[in-house]
Amino acid sequence: MTEDRQKNVDFTDTYITTKQEIIVKDSQSGSSIGIKEKLYDNFVKDNRYMYIVKGLGNTIVITIFAVMLGIVLGFLIAIVRTSHDRNGGLAILNGICKAYLTIIRGTPVMIQLLIIYYVVLASVTNKILVAVIAFGLNSAAYVAEIVRSGIMSVDIGQFEAGRSLGLNYRQTMKLVIIPQAVKNILPALLNEFISLLKETSISGYIGMMDLTKGGDIIRSNTYEAFIPLIAVALIYLVIVMLLSHGVSKLERRLRSNER
Repeated sequence: MTEDRQKNVDFTDTYITTKQEIIVKDSQSGSSIGIKEKLYDNFVKDNRYMYIVKGLGNTIVITIFAVMLGIVLGFLIAIVRTSHDRNGGLAILNGICKAYLTIIRGTPVMIQLLIIYYVVLASVTNKILVAVIAFGLNSAAYVAEIVRSGIMSVDIGQFEAGRSLGLNYRQTMKLVIIPQAVKNILPALLNEFISLLKETSISGYIGMMDLTKGGDIIRSNTYEAFIPLIAVALIYLVIVMLLSHGVSKLERRLRSNER
């Protein structure tokens, strides 16, 4: 209880003041435990592996929906910015988009997550929804720049060719420019998906059960840090390796289609 905290929280009266004393085992007593027993204690006993399973499920859900949100918003922002760069219109929307990109890309994602959880969506109890919104808004800023660079990389002659065929600006973007841009930026978008997957490891800061938090709960139960944290790291590594393999395979396929 402090004077500053009392401005926001109505504390109860103090009835008793005590101190804690904790008795622990000798730090050397656990050194003789075998690896099999450690694995049993960390994952099998009391079904502690379910912390990992549940956390992994939440991590995947957050990543997938955050990527979807990021792609939708990112494409809209990129279209507004490229339209302004080429035609000079949408000045107000372009200013808003530039301010959004500056703020999101200039601040840490963890701070954004905490602000959205404690301030913007303080009344929302669904922490997965909060995490999806926070990571989706963060990802949208990076997706927008990826998409914008892809659109700008398409030769201006393609745009002029579409207009010469009688297509208006929206039809030209939809049918001619964006399909070519997506082909160029698809590997970069998949790499953003990989980065976002790893960024969700900070979800535990809002008390949500993600993969990293699951390993940390096991560590707090067993006081064994190495095995649960290494297990979490290996799961992330395997997922990222599989996604990276998919990105590399896609890049080779795209290059082969250009020949």
